[in-house]
Amino acid sequence: MIAIDLGAPKKQATYADYLQTPEGGKFQLIAGEILEMTSPSLYHQEILLNIISEFRHFLNKNKIGKVFVAPLDVYFSETEVYQPDIILLLTESFSKMKENKIEGAPDLVVEVLSPSTAYYDLKYKKSIYEKNGVREYWIVDPIDKTIEIFELQNGKFISTGELSKNEIAKSRLIAGLEVSLGVIF
Repeated sequence: MIAIDLGAPKKQATYADYLQTPEGGKFQLIAGEILEMTSPSLYHQEILLNIISEFRHFLNKNKIGKVFVAPLDVYFSETEVYQPDIILLLTESFSKMKENKIEGAPDLVVEVLSPSTAYYDLKYKKSIYEKNGVREYWIVDPIDKTIEIFELQNGKFISTGELSKNEIAKSRLIAGLEVSLGVIF
């Protein structure tokens, strides 16, 4: 008799399994599955640097928080550990900074879409960010050259609109934090 595998449930990976991945790699633990992400494009990196530059300038001037860039782990649970493109923590959230990770929801997360991550960024990770209390989520689309900003209201993300061309992306969470799309793209 031949045994047939009827699709037995796969064991979920945990944070301990995730910690066994090679250092410096771009891995994420999504829904209990360790996924290796491809390297971002040069254009993706340019967009990240432009946003980081604007955020750092603002934060250095106002001394209200810190900004970080991937790869840096954000631990939500034993089966959900992400490396958002950009992570912003306000000073009241600094207790979430641990030696090698952010533990809990950052105040603001930015994800720049890429072919390998778009589904996760737009759907799954967005729902986890919402559920865990990320207060503001920016989705940057390098192809359409748009930014959509989601604000957490009563536990749900509400879109504040999609911006394009030379419009200004303004944080509702952080008064005065503004970035011209003309600078980003």
